[in-house]
Amino acid sequence: MNARPAPPPLIILDVQDAIDQPVWNGKNNSGYLAVIMRLLAHWRKNGWPVLHIKHDEPTPTSSYHTRGPWNGIKAEVAPLAGEPVVIKHQNCAFIGTELDQLLRDMGAKEFVLTGVVIHSSMDATVRAGKALGYRIILPSDATTAVPVTGRGGKTWTAETVHDLTLAILDRQYASVVTADEVIARFGGSNPSADGKP
Repeated sequence: MNARPAPPPLIILDVQDAIDQPVWNGKNNSGYLAVIMRLLAHWRKNGWPVLHIKHDEPTPTSSYHTRGPWNGIKAEVAPLAGEPVVIKHQNCAFIGTELDQLLRDMGAKEFVLTGVVIHSSMDATVRAGKALGYRIILPSDATTAVPVTGRGGKTWTAETVHDLTLAILDRQYASVVTADEVIARFGGSNPSADGKP
């Protein structure tokens, strides 16, 4: 009987109160947070490593502004004692942070990435992580997108942005799967469907 692979760290990126502000309206996959909660509960129940990425944006007008009212990590995925919180100031979670060193200290060669939004900080982090030599597991239902409007005025729907970004990242930069596939791959004791241990 083959042993299951050792579970990699679960990373939750930029899931802060800021993401519910009007500038981020129009998100697709409205259930993304519940999926992240389910994965988080699964990791915690099994005692597997969890890392949180928190964006502290220096631009005062940003919903993620360091001293703004919506900067905090959402209560639904708030860190527990002993779960590292990496502070970033750029889109990419590897730039100017200790994330790479934390992962190397854990002996991690891959990680599961969840969070917001797929075409911004998620995309930048996936690409940098791949360049650093990590294998990245990207649950498609544990992220979301918002509509994008180009300079010429053309708008792409959130669903199109989400699907196209994942299609571009899949195989070349990450392994795009579902949360169910992630849980099935690593096994462990499964939490209930509502995300509770």
